Amino acid sequence: MTIAIDGMHCQACVMRVRKALEQVPGVHIKTVGIGSVELEMPHEAESSALKAIEKAGYTPHVPV
Repeated sequence: MTIAIDGMHCQACVMRVRKALEQVPGVHIKTVGIGSVELEMPHEAESSALKAIEKAGYTPHVPV
């Protein structure tokens, strides 16, 4: 799953999002870049991953 993320503008933002998602059980981070993250996770972990991104200070957008 690829999630677009608003508010990221530098490598510090990338590290902040990575660190937040590393704390979410069941989430495997494939890539984190400025403005998006690609994850593998069970469906039930999706809500926790989105909340972790928000808690880090960014706005995630899930594709429909």
